[in-house]
Amino acid sequence: MRDQTRLRQPLSLVIGLLAIGVVAWLAACRTGSEAPTPSRVAPGDTDGVIAARGLTPDDVYAAVKTYMPTGRKDDYVMFASGGHSGQVFVIGVPSMRLLKEIGVFTPEPWQGWGYSNETRAVLDGGKVRGKSINWGDTHHPALSETAGDYDGRFLFINDKAQSRVAVIDLRDFETKQILNNPLATSDHGGTMVTPDTEWVIEGGQYAAPLGTAYASIEDYDAEYRGLVTFWKFDRGAGRIDPARSFAIELPPYWQDLCDAGKLVSDGWVFCNSFNTERATGGIEDDNPPFEAGASQRDMDYMHVIDLKKAAQLVTDGKAESIEGFQVLSLEVLNENGVLYFLPEPKSPHGVDMTPDGRYMVVSGKLDPHVTVYDFEKVKTAIAAKTFTGKDDYGVPIIDFDAVLEAQVEVGLGPLHTQFDNQGYAYTSLFLDSAVARWSLGGASGELNPEPDWTLVQKTPVHYNVGHLVAAEGDTVSPDGEYLVALNKWSIDRFLTVGPLHPQNFQLLDIGGSGETMKLLYDMPIGNGEPHYVQMIKADKLNVWEVYPEVGWDPIHQKKSENAVALGEEKIVRDGNNVEIFMTAIRSHFNPERVKIKKGDHVVWHITNVENAKDATHGFALPAYDINLSLEPGEATTLEFDADTDGVFTYYCSEFCSALHLEMAGYFLVQP
Repeated sequence: MRDQTRLRQPLSLVIGLLAIGVVAWLAACRTGSEAPTPSRVAPGDTDGVIAARGLTPDDVYAAVKTYMPTGRKDDYVMFASGGHSGQVFVIGVPSMRLLKEIGVFTPEPWQGWGYSNETRAVLDGGKVRGKSINWGDTHHPALSETAGDYDGRFLFINDKAQSRVAVIDLRDFETKQILNNPLATSDHGGTMVTPDTEWVIEGGQYAAPLGTAYASIEDYDAEYRGLVTFWKFDRGAGRIDPARSFAIELPPYWQDLCDAGKLVSDGWVFCNSFNTERATGGIEDDNPPFEAGASQRDMDYMHVIDLKKAAQLVTDGKAESIEGFQVLSLEVLNENGVLYFLPEPKSPHGVDMTPDGRYMVVSGKLDPHVTVYDFEKVKTAIAAKTFTGKDDYGVPIIDFDAVLEAQVEVGLGPLHTQFDNQGYAYTSLFLDSAVARWSLGGASGELNPEPDWTLVQKTPVHYNVGHLVAAEGDTVSPDGEYLVALNKWSIDRFLTVGPLHPQNFQLLDIGGSGETMKLLYDMPIGNGEPHYVQMIKADKLNVWEVYPEVGWDPIHQKKSENAVALGEEKIVRDGNNVEIFMTAIRSHFNPERVKIKKGDHVVWHITNVENAKDATHGFALPAYDINLSLEPGEATTLEFDADTDGVFTYYCSEFCSALHLEMAGYFLVQP
């Protein structure tokens, strides 16, 4: 239930401000006087500001609902994919303030991400065929869960472009692991988690030969395959264990988003697919283009996967090895009843489980309905073998009518669905540029007063909404109250900054059963294309403000073997190898002069020996492409060859004290 006490004070304030605004507006109308301009309004004159800016009651409500006074902290935190930046954005709600950009797949200078030995090693885990890839297309962040509820410990994110996954530790909001999937060239449906974060699910995207080997497109049906990967997560280590992970071979359809079952459906996984036509494009050869060839059939296939049975088959040694990775073949899946297909409206783009785990909600982009399936009926159909046949690869197809629960007409271009704590669902409508609110049925909808499976209302957003997120809206215990629409267009919403426009996160108020959804806030996102978001209650996060011990290695979450204490600073030469042991403290480095010869190999250990909150120091070294961030207590190492002679000034790149400019030193490289 929502905290009604917490809502009363803002509501009374809203009513008071509305009254002031209305009175001021009526007074201006009666006198015929011109409304004052903002520059003529005295400080503290609230009614004058409302009149001068022409604010409506809805404007005032939105301002009060989202305003965070100085020092006040947000109720929720959103983790948003950073799109082509390859990073993750951290955003407060309801203020919609950008709090941080987490470096993941791309070097990030402010945090020194990708410049130290430790962070370079993490980035190297994402090499593709031995090649460093310094960009990513992050798509679907997923918070770790316990019993189907967010626990605030870890965040996972995928890179669609290179089929990579990353692990972020939410004690310090830093990336600890990046893995490249050796079987796939791209993924889209990562990274959802199972209810206790035993598995991180990476759904594939475009079919290709497993292991990225070459095969002619003319051999598509025989040589190309789909894929879903299950990465085994070791919560104690805070890492994915590739040796205990596995993938399942699928027909060469294009897999998409997945969702894990929970509660009654725990142990099962559901993944969308499209292009069951197996179109291969080729407009240059007068073949139908993909958008036509992949949209010919009325139905595509939801993949229904018995994950527990699949994992047991791997344990029993039924997997084969491809590129050193365990894979369950289609033959093994079919022989053991692991995989089933369920017809779904064509071109689906998401499958979402209701909070009670009973219903699967699917939207076909070319169908104005959301389609709801009952998992209990699915189990019954599988047990009774209520199938309509098999596909060309021997996978049983469940009878659509036997498991269908409802279809709700919501509008044009439905994509993704989230849930609240009042028995409502919210679906993004890409073509309508709106969010549809509809009532759930059965146990999931017992709180709402509307009839089961009924459209309640639609609220316009601006424009072409893709994903959307409600507060904890894909867990067993949604919060309600806030929803954010992730809009691809922002035409006319912000100042023009050139032909490349920002995208737009719009905050909506969804609190209260049956109340009208209100648009509260527009947040421009000047980095494309942020794709998906998860929103967690802020008090579930247990974040360090300083590292637990001076000399801390954040990547391995323990004291570094190379930590340097005060009084232990030194420079050690061994032939052409030079090792520097440095400390950083307000307002100096020690040592302040480092003399070497061109061609020397340099290993440089730096420790921030401070433990005060926000006592961060930077270390910038020109000509050598180095900038580090040293948070309180952090120890790090950088390594390079001194291939450029000259005199270089290293300095603290983080404004740290009144004598910040004096925190510098000379790096002298003799020819």
